[in-house]
Amino acid sequence: MKPIRYTKEMVDEFVREGYWTNETFYDFWDRNAREYGDREALADSKYRVTWAEAKRLVDAMAISWVEMGIPKFARVIIQSPNSVYGFLSRIACERAGLISLTVYPYLRQKELEYMVERTEATAVIIPHIYRKFDYLDMYKSLQQRFPHLKYIFLFDDQVPDSAPEGTYSLTHMVGERIKRPVDEAVLAECRLDPIWNVALLTTTSGTTGLPKLVEWPLAPRVCTSKGRVDIWGLNKDDITMAIAPHAGGAAGTLTYFAAPLVGAKTVMLEEFTAEGALELIEKERATAIGVVPTHLVRMLEADTSKYDLSSLRFIRSAGGYLSPQVAEEAEEAFGAAITSDLGTQDMGSVSGCRVEDPKELRRRTVGRMLPGNKVRLMNEDRTAEVPEGEPGILYFRGPHAPAGYYRDEELTATVFDPDGWTTTGDIVKFDQGCLWILGRAKDMIIRGGQNIYPAEIEGLLNEHPKVASVAIVGYPDREMGERCCAYVIPKAGQAFTFDEMVQFLKEKQVAMFKLPERLIVVDEFPAVGDSGKVNKEALKKDIKARIEAEQGGN
Repeated sequence: MKPIRYTKEMVDEFVREGYWTNETFYDFWDRNAREYGDREALADSKYRVTWAEAKRLVDAMAISWVEMGIPKFARVIIQSPNSVYGFLSRIACERAGLISLTVYPYLRQKELEYMVERTEATAVIIPHIYRKFDYLDMYKSLQQRFPHLKYIFLFDDQVPDSAPEGTYSLTHMVGERIKRPVDEAVLAECRLDPIWNVALLTTTSGTTGLPKLVEWPLAPRVCTSKGRVDIWGLNKDDITMAIAPHAGGAAGTLTYFAAPLVGAKTVMLEEFTAEGALELIEKERATAIGVVPTHLVRMLEADTSKYDLSSLRFIRSAGGYLSPQVAEEAEEAFGAAITSDLGTQDMGSVSGCRVEDPKELRRRTVGRMLPGNKVRLMNEDRTAEVPEGEPGILYFRGPHAPAGYYRDEELTATVFDPDGWTTTGDIVKFDQGCLWILGRAKDMIIRGGQNIYPAEIEGLLNEHPKVASVAIVGYPDREMGERCCAYVIPKAGQAFTFDEMVQFLKEKQVAMFKLPERLIVVDEFPAVGDSGKVNKEALKKDIKARIEAEQGGN
């Protein structure tokens, strides 16, 4: 299956410059089995496997699917909690020449119905029951609607009598097949071309509430993984840990994609509790963890001093906004650096901070552009580049981008131009070699003809000792066009006043036109779906309604 967006000229450029290679992720597992065969590769609460054992399991799984007649390029949905077999099934799909779509365990029939239909999935890999939810029953229903869904593979050791035809125990199947030799030549025929074959599908949030599917060959994912290995300084002695689901970027980028490139071990936390995560870090001597901000907040609420966390080197937090205050507390409690970066499922990876970067850069920037990425900062009309040193709308292109939306050239063309340029819509500036995000173009506030970038004021107010979190939005004003309002969540037990805010910003020598002209203190912010990101559109509606109510009362 050929990627829909890449041109020969684009491919030749990235290959010539050394960013895209013929390496697959399985190649690294194969190398690790040869060079680090007796070292542990993966661990969860039930299984521990070495690199040599992992290769044998992957090969047995892959050859089983080939022998069952599942054709090359068939689509497979993997809905897996953090587990050794969840990991192995992903790499085994690649080994068997299958296109895998790994999704979060919390997705349900509405989202999965769309995915099964859109991908024409041949197989799914699931637990029977997880967190008291019956996945087998759900997919049995989907199988009745979509006859192309022929196979269900369970992570469980037993297949229940109620299971439909075509249901297999993945662990039993592999356990039996591993006893017999595997013909490497058969699997070699299944090898995916790292550039010219789609190998992976990922999901991203859609405006309709249904996810969009993004298609990836292996070359850009290997390229990005190498970039992450470099900025994180990963090596074979690291022990990475998936606290967030390995299906997502927060933990998956660190554990599934980056760790095998250097032979680093991965440990999986199946069920998150703050104490359970801290205990596992101590027990496994984890050096790097992948989390979403909520995990850090909850772990900080526990007594971290009870645990030996001295092995931790860095924390990869993604998938939502991490306030500087929480980052500061986490670094103090864990004794590990928190990295920041920029990237999206739709457009690929953009930039990242190095673990050893100064704290200010790791807090206030998203680091340096990843190798091979080219950047343009455009004016508000998006007609010309801004002068050097000025803020502008971020446009970029490079070897870290996906092929586009799955089998949808029209939708892909709304994100990438024919030369591969795309934009996140962020207003940014470059300083100290790093990318500073000043806000979204749609969130920029124009007060009396002067631009206010919300992220600039948010970054400063987050440094106030009484402030836990802040969001800056604009509101309509007849005289100025727009004015600026600060929504603030104070720290526990603290009161925060308008005068305190203004005085603090004046001490930071902020231009007077940037000072918020209203302060609204709240207990929490509305969020966008389950992303953890602040829903600024909801805040804009709130301040507009408040002002209209005030004016109506005069």
